Parts: sequence; structure tokens; C-alpha cells
Amino acid sequence: MSASPHIPVMLKEVVTALAPKPGGVYVDATFGAGGYSRAILEAADCTVYGFDRDPTAIERAQDIIVEFGGRLQLINRPFAEMREALDEVDVEVVDGIVFDLGVSSMQLDEGERGFSFRHDGPLSMRMDGAKPDAADVVARADAKDLAAIFKSYGEEKRAGAIARAIVREREYAPIETTSRLASIVEKAAPVYGHQRIHPATRVFQALRIFVNDELGQLIAGLYASERLLRPAGRLVVVTFHSLEDRIVKRFIAARSGARREASRHLPPTEEVPASFELVYKNSVAASDEEAEINPRARSAKLRAAQRTDAQPAPDGDEQLGAPREIRLSFMHGGHK
Repeated sequence: MSASPHIPVMLKEVVTALAPKPGGVYVDATFGAGGYSRAILEAADCTVYGFDRDPTAIERAQDIIVEFGGRLQLINRPFAEMREALDEVDVEVVDGIVFDLGVSSMQLDEGERGFSFRHDGPLSMRMDGAKPDAADVVARADAKDLAAIFKSYGEEKRAGAIARAIVREREYAPIETTSRLASIVEKAAPVYGHQRIHPATRVFQALRIFVNDELGQLIAGLYASERLLRPAGRLVVVTFHSLEDRIVKRFIAARSGARREASRHLPPTEEVPASFELVYKNSVAASDEEAEINPRARSAKLRAAQRTDAQPAPDGDEQLGAPREIRLSFMHGGHK
């Protein structure tokens, strides 16, 4: 197991955008190693509820809970369920919510978690350690579905060739480790010219997003945030690839402009006030200095919006740009 530390991305920018205040209640929707939670708690005498569906992250955070004397409370559930979870502890509204999307450095560095081809280990990628996982998908999905996963969630141009190679190779022996899958992908889609990333990068990203339903979770989390934030509460989201950022950008754009109540069968009626207003007109990127020190920050984008006093808009009434859902019979939680 690697002991390399997790470095929170754009930590200063996140705290500035969130603007913690004394007595406030905040949600760190992706607790991880607790970097954002710690910074929020140090910035103001406030309370933080940290969510993480990875039980390992919760177990490792006990010292932080003690350090802040009960101002940090951790919940081992996905952030898509934050409304229900907070309701269970009698929290109806909060002053700010922050998301740091994707996989944490800790998960990538631990080979036994199966997130990265850089460390050999069992092919898992499930953030909660449950099943079915990436190995099940690789073993059971047909070539057409595998190609769709790689193309939709990894934007992999050679998805078909890679999928066919996986189906062919699993006939000889099960594909159960990260190194074996990476080797198959590398042979099916070799590096050309000055390609900077490993050929397996997009395939691993796609499998991780798919088995954890990351985009579905993100959309549900954004809708939950709109209902939890009190007026003047802040929503802050850090994304790392275009699929995530497109959803966040379109959600904030849709919710920060006045629109009209509409029906499929009736003409537009009354105007619906915006439920958010922009904190920053465009996304904020990491500084050159941070990108040099922390490679993970190079692709990061921060977007922030502030809740108005308007009523939340109905869930799912706009196109957020998520790929078409891929449904496999042996999957659960949105992949049935």
C-alpha cells in the first residue's frame, strides 16, 4: 500500500467559493481524506457533514472527528442520498455543499482497490467495495456493451477494437487483475506518435464511472443540493473530465436563468425564477503553481453558484448532457 498523501485540489479556491461562516452547516459530499472538511472547519466555527460511500475513508477519519470536537460528522452513504441521510439527523437546510468528483488519490494508490493500472491488483473499482464490479463487467458484458461503455464513459475512439480483444482474451483465461486488462488494452490500441496518456486510461475511467454510476450519482446529488441549500447557500463543484463538467455546467446554467413553466401538451405559461445565481461567470482553473506540484489539478475545473430564495425547479426537466444509460442485466442501481 502506498503512503503517498492525498493533496486536496484547489483547496484555497474551494474555501473562498464556499465562504464558510460561524454557525453554518456545510456538506463535504466527497469526504475522501478529509482535506476540504478540515479546511472548512478551520475557516469558521461551523459544522460539517462528510459523505463517502467508501467505508475505508470513514474508518481513517476518526482522528479528524476527535480533533474538531464533534463539529465533523461522517456518513457512510453516497452523496446522492444526502437529503435522506441529513433528514435522519434532523438537518433540513445547509449553508454550503462541495463536491470533489472522481476517484481519490488514496484509491488510485492502493493496488488492492483495483482502480489503477499503475498498481497491479484485483480488478474491482467499486468505491464501496461491493459487487458486481469491474471484473464482473469485463467477464460478462458482450462486445457491443463493452464498446458502448468505453465510448460513452471514456470517450475512447478505439472502443470497438478494445472490446473485441477483451471478449477474445477472456476465452483463454479470466481477466481478474488490473495489469492483465491494461495489457490487453495496450495490445489492442497501441500508442501512436506522441500520445501522452497510457492506452488503458480511458478504459479504466469508463469502467470506474460505469460500475459506480458516477454520472447518475452526480445528477442526483445536484438535485439534492438545490433542495438542501438555504437562500445564499453556496454550491461548489470541482470536476476532472468533460463528462462531469458538462453536467455541472448545464445544471448551473439551467438553474441560474429565469425560465418558463412548460408542459408537453400546453404552451409556456408563467416564468419560473432562477434558483441559483452564478458566483463565477466561468469555471476557475488551478494555478500554474498547483498544477506543477499536483498533476491531478491540471484538468480540474471549479464551478460555483449561490442559492436564491426561489423554489427548486422540478428534477429532470432539462438535458444535462449525460450519455445514454447503458443497462446490463446483471447490474443493479441503475444498470439493470
